[in-house]
Amino acid sequence: MSADQKVVYLFKDQIRKVDLLDKIIKGCINADNSAREKLYKMFSSKLYGICLRYAKNVDDAKDIMQEGFIKIFQKINQYKGLGSFEGWLKRIMINCALEKYRNMYYLNEYDDSYNLRDSIIDQKDGDTLTEKELLELITQLPSKYRMVFNMYAIEGYSHKEIGQILKISEGTSKSNLSRARVILQKKINYMSNIAKKTVNI
Repeated sequence: MSADQKVVYLFKDQIRKVDLLDKIIKGCINADNSAREKLYKMFSSKLYGICLRYAKNVDDAKDIMQEGFIKIFQKINQYKGLGSFEGWLKRIMINCALEKYRNMYYLNEYDDSYNLRDSIIDQKDGDTLTEKELLELITQLPSKYRMVFNMYAIEGYSHKEIGQILKISEGTSKSNLSRARVILQKKINYMSNIAKKTVNI
């Protein structure tokens, strides 16, 4: 297969996927259970990963996932085809996670005992861990730090946006991010040292 043929094949394959997704979305709008099942199978793995990052345990992640898909099926007629459909799904799931925790008092606790400059996790140490191990470390963060870390470092929200969504000040958002990174760095260093000692045995 020539380079041009590969491009044509990939383009046609992408068109087929788009057509299939459009058909599934229309089925979901019409409350077709078969279409809903297909949509769930298509995106549940990625969306569950988001739930795990925000949840404090697996049970909470499952609850967020369930509530998220209920809202997805309720609101799917609101998706107008503008922007990424997967991005639209992710926003709903993230909002469900935030809704679960945002009213808890500890999100509003301000801790200025840490430098508000963004601490940077050592990329070299982080590269020694698997994605699953890093996810587990994020999950272990206290909720007020986990929420802000996910929103800022992974989802790309600004501190102003985080403050508005979580109803906290920008200073609290910056403080919580700094503290989250300090905790993660310590955990990463600890796990990296254990791995090095194991190799040297």
